[in-house]
Amino acid sequence: MARLRRKSCITLIALVLLVLIITVKVLTPEDSPFSSPVGAKLFPNRENDNRMPKENNNKAEHFKMNDSPKSERDEELEATLRKFPPPNYYVHAFYYTWYGNPRFDGKYIHWDHPQLPHWDFKVAQEYPQGRHSPPDDLGSNFYPSLGAYSSRDPSIIEAHMQQLRTAAIGVIAVSWYPPNTKDDNGEPTDDIVPLLLDVAQKYHIKVAFHIEPYKGRDEANMFSNIKYVIEKYGEHPAFFRYRTNTGKLLPLFYVYDSYLMNSEQWAKLLKHTESNSIRDTPYDAIFIALLVEEKHKRDILTAGFDGVYTYFATNGFSYGSTQRNWDSIKAFCEDNNLVFIPSVGPGYIDTSIRPWNFQNTRNRVNGKYYETSLSAALEARPDFISITSFNEWHEGTQVEMAIPKTSHTKYLDYLPNKPAIYLEITRKWAAIFGGERRKWQE
Repeated sequence: MARLRRKSCITLIALVLLVLIITVKVLTPEDSPFSSPVGAKLFPNRENDNRMPKENNNKAEHFKMNDSPKSERDEELEATLRKFPPPNYYVHAFYYTWYGNPRFDGKYIHWDHPQLPHWDFKVAQEYPQGRHSPPDDLGSNFYPSLGAYSSRDPSIIEAHMQQLRTAAIGVIAVSWYPPNTKDDNGEPTDDIVPLLLDVAQKYHIKVAFHIEPYKGRDEANMFSNIKYVIEKYGEHPAFFRYRTNTGKLLPLFYVYDSYLMNSEQWAKLLKHTESNSIRDTPYDAIFIALLVEEKHKRDILTAGFDGVYTYFATNGFSYGSTQRNWDSIKAFCEDNNLVFIPSVGPGYIDTSIRPWNFQNTRNRVNGKYYETSLSAALEARPDFISITSFNEWHEGTQVEMAIPKTSHTKYLDYLPNKPAIYLEITRKWAAIFGGERRKWQE
């Protein structure tokens, strides 16, 4: 009887060991969500905390144990992503979707930008006026490596996301007009946003919105338009949200030319005390005002904004864009619990569309102007850094790749550096910024 019990025990132990071996085989690292570099980036370790705001708990990014085997395309994307540095979600770049060409839009849009006349009629007579004629003659002093592209072209958006990841840029602030509205020289672009979000998500890039001064903008339609954006795009995993120091997980909106509405109007939207305020509703957000003149600081406080940015890439063009003022602006923001986002750029030249505007040109000096701007921003210990711009070609502020080209006009280029030089500089400073943020938080 004792022998029989011993045999039964041995059989039972053997059976348990067999089950354990099978279980271990099923849960090998190859099948773990953390084995994939894509999955690993979604669960950053402490070392990468500086790159990831607390907003990164997206439902769509959660790994599902019952996912089907990876397709060849998925594996190809993962291999591509492994070549890039992790995105820094504290580095934002202003992004424009207003470009078009005949293949995707039936005509050239924005590349044929008109040459704008000077406000003084006598001065205006001294400079050329008319429209540019793509594809060789663009409304830009530089020529893009992707040519006169369309912002609707999926392959262009894909190429842009790869360039952004090369630069370690984590967030694009897309220039946005409400549906069926547009800028003076373009067409409506809201319908491009869904594709932009989908491709951004593939590359783990987030999308914020840069609200343009559309015609008739006021506090009432701002509420309606913020509601529209959040209801239509807010559940997308690429939609940028940030956890505030009060624990709220909120979208972030840049508001261009915010000073065009007076502070009393803004207060109706942004002050908790107002009956029609957006605060403490499902559409509450972090609203960032454009700081141009020093007097705007008082207006921004009265209006109820959550922070300021400076946008312009020309050092000295405005109070806000003058780099020697950034320390005092940061102090003002700290004293008033505001977010400070200085804007840096690689240079500025817009004489292709404003042929009389030489005084605001800032030479790139083979990247030195950009590095000086980035250094000045870091010295002010900002909350985020914004880049003006990824692809505002009309004003020559782009970090997107450009190539040498000569047609009836000779374009500027990045020589003697290669086309990706400004992406590489951005990547370098994104890493430095990440390291500095860690020190500031210690």
